Amino acid sequence: EKKPCPLCPEEKFKACYSHKLHRHLQNLHWKVSVEFEGYRMCICHLPCRPVKPNLVGDQTCSKMGAHYHCIICSATITRRTDMIGHINRHVNKGETESRFITVPAPKSSHEVLKESATDVQVLPNYSTPQKTDSYFNPKMKLNRQLIFCALAVLAEERKPIECLDAFGATGIMGLQWAKHLRSSVKVTINDCNENSVTMIQENCHLNKMKVKLNTKEEDNDEAVGDGDENTDTIEVTKMDANVIMHLRSFDFIHLDPFGTSVNYLDSAFRNVRNLGIVSLTSTDVSSLYAKAQHVALRHYGCNIVRTEYYKELAARIVLAAVTRAAARCNKGIEVLLAVALEHFVLVVVRVLRGPSPADDSAKKIKYLIHCQWCEERIFQKEGNMVEENPYQQLPCDCHGSMPGKTAVVLGPLWSGALFNTGFLRRMLFEAVQYGLDEAQPLLKTLVCEAECTTLKHFSTHSPYDENKQEECGVYIKTPSTSAESYLVHGKRRSDEVMRNAAKRQKSENSAEHPAFYYNIHRHSIKGMNMPKLNKFLSYLSEAGYRVSRTHFDPMGVRTNAPLAQFKTILMKYSTPTYAGGQAEGPVHLTEDVQAGEQVQAAADGKAEDAKFLEDGKSAVAATVFTKDYPTHCAAD
Repeated sequence: EKKPCPLCPEEKFKACYSHKLHRHLQNLHWKVSVEFEGYRMCICHLPCRPVKPNLVGDQTCSKMGAHYHCIICSATITRRTDMIGHINRHVNKGETESRFITVPAPKSSHEVLKESATDVQVLPNYSTPQKTDSYFNPKMKLNRQLIFCALAVLAEERKPIECLDAFGATGIMGLQWAKHLRSSVKVTINDCNENSVTMIQENCHLNKMKVKLNTKEEDNDEAVGDGDENTDTIEVTKMDANVIMHLRSFDFIHLDPFGTSVNYLDSAFRNVRNLGIVSLTSTDVSSLYAKAQHVALRHYGCNIVRTEYYKELAARIVLAAVTRAAARCNKGIEVLLAVALEHFVLVVVRVLRGPSPADDSAKKIKYLIHCQWCEERIFQKEGNMVEENPYQQLPCDCHGSMPGKTAVVLGPLWSGALFNTGFLRRMLFEAVQYGLDEAQPLLKTLVCEAECTTLKHFSTHSPYDENKQEECGVYIKTPSTSAESYLVHGKRRSDEVMRNAAKRQKSENSAEHPAFYYNIHRHSIKGMNMPKLNKFLSYLSEAGYRVSRTHFDPMGVRTNAPLAQFKTILMKYSTPTYAGGQAEGPVHLTEDVQAGEQVQAAADGKAEDAKFLEDGKSAVAATVFTKDYPTHCAAD
């Protein structure tokens, strides 16, 4: 049934259904209301206070202005600031009793959403951060599933663990942790917004969880609910995220602010426990994906341009900032997972305490030399000496054959591995165990990408094999291993773990996946039909190169093959396309071979050898000319 707005005339707002009316009241009347002793004086648009009439011709028209009604006296005030001052004058005079019979506003009916067997109440406009206090984005479901899998793997290593959701909003993530992992985790949900804290408490009761409320920086706790504290109790705090991470230690910390997370990295690494995990979600993709390069320079101190591998570049930018923040606290990191999708960049790292791991991690921050002509790239060599000709480090010869400066220096960036194969396999195992269907395909792709192999060679052995040591530097429990051998209440055998981590890193250096990837469409040959992606992967593998697909780009190929060989194999297995009107007669095989040699010469950077054919063959050569041009032109 349609209902009119009680505070607007019918000509201003027509009668509508309840959900639209609720949104109208929330956005227009409730947001600009004045609060006094538990009551809210909402703005009124009814003809209660006519403004001074205006004489237009022979007619007199009077507008009705928006105003507030004072609940203490019968005054009507037009401006909100004037209304607040009016109420304060009543309070100063001791006049606080209302002359009207006021009825408290009924509680607004919140919409209830369900995700992974967890119910959450959300406010209107819950998916718009600017219009709501408790932001909930349904598109981030995959992000929440990945973080849950990482926490589940850590919970298998040691129990119980203290975990923090620093930016709770609706509390959906912390509720999923507590509901599925139960006694393995002690969950703390934090938010600095009072309305969000209230919403988190209501959602905890909705999911039959007990709440332990802590709203001050001191240890003033208030238990909400019946009975003593048990394993299903969630601690809800109202603090700044930096404050709570400075005051307390955690085993697992997740940061998901609105925008960049660099302002919270120092606090996160200050008190995180050894071998704990820090995960952070960055949603400032406009700066990380090189659309706002000045913002990336301001937030991350990094110089970037738009490249074909911009998503992996974004992940390495965030990891470089994480590494520097950890090193300032004498801690190193081991990257477990780095994902960059359309809406966010997710990074999960394990913390290794000590100056030696910090130095080793800091050494992996390097600058990248990127050729803007052919998209070749390479990390700068270590050392403090100035290179006489930095272009010599690039495998291509574009600088010698092209006029002007052809390369740019990007960074600083993380140059190490982006994935840990053992940890990803265990995440996949947890995703299957808890029925997280959306995360399973992505985790399979990540495992293949970490091992640099194709999906058809994907093996599904158990990640918790007792005879196989875990790849993350933490022991797997065997019958002969006591519980005290790897951790009891935060006390760990750090020296032995560090020695095993060093041995593991030495053994895995040779098997580390290649850095960056090539887009097969970006390097395709004009006028030629390129092979199917899976077939092209098998051609590269037969040529002796390591190869895999990448989650960063659906048409990307991660391989250790040089770009020249990549283009050579791509051209070898491409077939010519003959479009009507481009050539006067049939194209003979000798013309195709001759045109292919032209393309190969251009791909190798020898532009002086790439010449057009004679007048009779120029049209054919134009159809197979390569698409090598500077990246800034391609981006435009």
